[in-house]
Amino acid sequence: MQTPELLIGISGGIAAYKSAEFVSRCVQADMRCTVVMTDHAKHFIGATTFEALTGQPVYQSLFQPQEHFKGEHIALAERAHLFCIAPATANVIAKLANGIADDLLTTLALSFTGPILIAPAMNKEMWSKPVVQRNISQLRSDSYLIQEPGEGWLSCRTVGVGRMAEPETLYHRVSTILNLKTE
Repeated sequence: MQTPELLIGISGGIAAYKSAEFVSRCVQADMRCTVVMTDHAKHFIGATTFEALTGQPVYQSLFQPQEHFKGEHIALAERAHLFCIAPATANVIAKLANGIADDLLTTLALSFTGPILIAPAMNKEMWSKPVVQRNISQLRSDSYLIQEPGEGWLSCRTVGVGRMAEPETLYHRVSTILNLKTE
C-alpha cells in the first residue's frame, strides 16, 4: 500500500489532548495525517499543535480559503484511506447518526466513502443515555466502526465508562483497519 492517508477529526471535548499523542504516533508510523477540527475543539486544543505534529495545515472551516478546487470536503475525502474521529462527542455522534452536515467534519463524513472510525468520549451519564446508545447503534448499522470508550477517571471528577480510548489503542485499531504491520 502507498503511504496511508488518515483524516483525523477532532471534536470539542477534553479528550482532544489525547488526540495529539494519537496523531504523533500515526505520523511516527509514516502515515500522512490531515487534521480537521470543529469550532468547539478549538476551545480544548490548538491547531498549531496538530500542524507541528503533522507538517500539514489543519482544516477548521467549510469557508476558509480553499486549497482544492472541489472544496475541502470533497478533496480531503477522496485522498484519505480512513477517517478517524477522536474524540467523538455526543454532539458529533448525533449529527453523524442523523446525517447532519453543518461543519467541515460532518460534511467530510458524508462525502467520505472509506471506513470511518469513531472514538466516543463523554461523561458517563451522557454515554449511558438511551439517545446516545441509539445513535451509536444507528452508526453501527450505517457501517461506522466504533472504538468503545474505556472506563476510568473522567474530567468531571467521576469514574465510569466514557473515556476516549487510549492513543495506543486507537493507533493499533487504525493499523488493523489499514492492514499495516505494527511493532
